[in-house]
Amino acid sequence: MEIFASTPRLILREIIPADAPGMLALDGDPAVVQYVGGVTISTLEEAREKIQFIRQQYARNGIGRWAVIEKASNNFVGWAGLKLVTEPVHQQVNFYDVGYRFITQYWGKGYATECAVASLRYGFEQLQPDYLYAWTDAGNTASAHVLTKVGFQLTDTFIHDGVPCNWFEISRLSWQSRIR
Repeated sequence: MEIFASTPRLILREIIPADAPGMLALDGDPAVVQYVGGVTISTLEEAREKIQFIRQQYARNGIGRWAVIEKASNNFVGWAGLKLVTEPVHQQVNFYDVGYRFITQYWGKGYATECAVASLRYGFEQLQPDYLYAWTDAGNTASAHVLTKVGFQLTDTFIHDGVPCNWFEISRLSWQSRIR
């Protein structure tokens, strides 16, 4: 199992089939999926299918979301990381998207910020794109706050699947100037 990044409190590693109970707790909660389509899952089989989908991204694109493991408890707390988006979104295609999603009991602990910073570091140092992107439901102010806190700039709003969304960008140059 590959570890992609580590923070003082978290390990970001590949998602594995054994993470199915955690994925069910995550995507089975309506509060967690409120701003990402609102569709929950209800079985371990659905969780395994989501994990398989992510693992196919690893094989096909060399990158996909990572399991977030709390070091103190060894618990699966959610996922985070980068995803290569190969379908058009807001006039972009074949771009790296920074994202994160956590089980509600782990909200408010700063884990999204830690994971976003680790994702930026990995993305710009390992994948070396000129830009990384993120987008959120316009109503998801908590996620927007995390993105701007780590250096993303809100550059536009757009409609995706009938939902108002915010588009965020960060350049490698901007990121490098922040870490100096």
